[in-house]
Parts: sequence; C-alpha cells; structure tokens
Amino acid sequence: MNISQEIAPHLPYLRRFARALCGSQTSGDAYVVATLEALIAETDAFPMTVSPKVGLYRLFMACWSSVVLNVQNEAGIDENSSPYHAIAQLTPQSRQAFLLRTVEGFSPQDVANILDVALADVDSLIAQAGREIAQHVATDVLIIEDEALIAQDIEFIAQDLGHRVIGIARTHQEAVELAKSRRPGLLLADIQLADGTSGLNAVNEILESFDAPVIFITAYPERLLTGQRPEPAFLISKPYKIDIVKATISQALFFDRKSHMAV
Repeated sequence: MNISQEIAPHLPYLRRFARALCGSQTSGDAYVVATLEALIAETDAFPMTVSPKVGLYRLFMACWSSVVLNVQNEAGIDENSSPYHAIAQLTPQSRQAFLLRTVEGFSPQDVANILDVALADVDSLIAQAGREIAQHVATDVLIIEDEALIAQDIEFIAQDLGHRVIGIARTHQEAVELAKSRRPGLLLADIQLADGTSGLNAVNEILESFDAPVIFITAYPERLLTGQRPEPAFLISKPYKIDIVKATISQALFFDRKSHMAV
C-alpha cells in the first residue's frame, strides 16, 4: 500500500482539525491542500517512523508552522481595548496540543510526535490552553437536540464550563423561536430533529437574524466533510466524549471572540 492509500482514510479528520485550528472551512482546507502539495513535491518528507495518521498530522503541522504568523502570539491588539485580550495572547502551540488531544483523540506521545515537542511538555500545554480559553468565553447557549438524555448531558457540560443554557429545542420551530427571542452566543445543534427536519436548516434560518458560532453534533461527521458544499467548521461525533465537547465549545468561542476583537 502506498502513502496516498494509507493517508486517505484520515483526510476527512485532518480537514476537521484544520478547520477547528483556523476557525473556518476555507482556511483549514487551504492548509490541507498545501500539505498534500508538499507531500507530492517531496514524498520522502513523509515521516515513516510513526503511523500514517500521525505522520499526516505531523506533516500538516510542519506546513502550518512554516507560516510565521501562525507560530507567534496574536499581535497588533491593544491589551486594554477588550475584556477578551487574554484570549488573543493564547499561544498557538498550546491550542494545537489541546485540539490534538481532546478533539482528535491522539495519545500524549502522538501529540508530542506531531508537534515535535517533549512528551513532558504535552500535559502542561493542554492545561494551559484549557485555562486560557475557558476563562474568558462564558456565554448564553442554545441546545438544539431531540434526545432528552443527550440534551441534558450537553447542558451539564456547558454549565460546567461556566456557560448559561437558555433553552433546549427539539424541533425546527422551537429552535428558531428560542434563538430569535434570546439571541444566544453559541448554538449546539443535532442534525436530525424530532419533527423530522434538519438541524442544519434550523441553524441556517437562525443565522439569517444574527451571527453566532455553531457546533454540529452527528453520528456521521464524514457525511458533512465531503468537500462538495459549504461545511461547518466545528463538528462533534456521536457518541462523544465530554472532553471533546468542552474543547470544541472553547475553540468555537475563541474564534468568535477573536473575530469581534478584529473589528
């Protein structure tokens, strides 16, 4: 089996990681394309001492790190101009470790290999990211989920991060009405709702009235990562892990606050 065959199953998940890291589909996909182009240009650059998945992510991070702005702290923001200035100082490497461990599910050793850091540094990077992100992103959350137990579980997770859950919607109509009346700062949406409608359609209608970061929850994330249409930047797979939900919420809100600071 050649390299292209070995890495193909992992590309949808690399695209998910890239989008979470960049905060957008366009930027994330561009970095994945650049990674593949680098691999085509120099096949020998692919790490052969690790698994194909780890090697693919390691090559991606090498491409990411080659862009100077991505390995520096955010610059050009007046620290006194926003209550969220501490988020702007979040070090990119800690955010990378945070996502690789909690969202992508890599072991600490794999994270160390991907980022080319000492194993002893991985836990401290992840802890640093969790503190820096969660401390400054409390907001109102609307949960769009038709399964009561899952909705309750997500509610507890959001509250544990310091967020306020303004409601749980089971149908398209409930979701739209709650969102328009309460204007939440974050939407956590299932794909299939109780009335047979799509959570995607409900979210699209909500976003016609106001902007808010969105995290979709689905048992089949690969179906939304086809590259054939606009796709969400933040996806959580069912069944999910608590740490993954927490990490994705924090990352989505990090980019939302960052975009507001840039205005």
